[in-house]
Amino acid sequence: MLGSSLVMIAGFIAVFAAILYKINSNKSDVSADQYAATVAVGADAEILQADLSNGLLLVLVREGSKTALLRFDPVTGKQLGRTDFVAR
Repeated sequence: MLGSSLVMIAGFIAVFAAILYKINSNKSDVSADQYAATVAVGADAEILQADLSNGLLLVLVREGSKTALLRFDPVTGKQLGRTDFVAR
């Protein structure tokens, strides 16, 4: 009984060690100094959310009654694409 409990505890320790290793070894290929200082979203745009994902800066904006997802290069600040959300 004691042996199986020790094996189970050792297994939990191994799993948590692997999780901590993965979290701490996740290194970004872009340093904070390399991000663009500004990006152009439009004069009447209200930023609802911004996120870095798969090497892109994704910005959700509201322009009046319209909502759009803007995709930027996080290093240069250049807009790479735009997706407008429409009701159907």
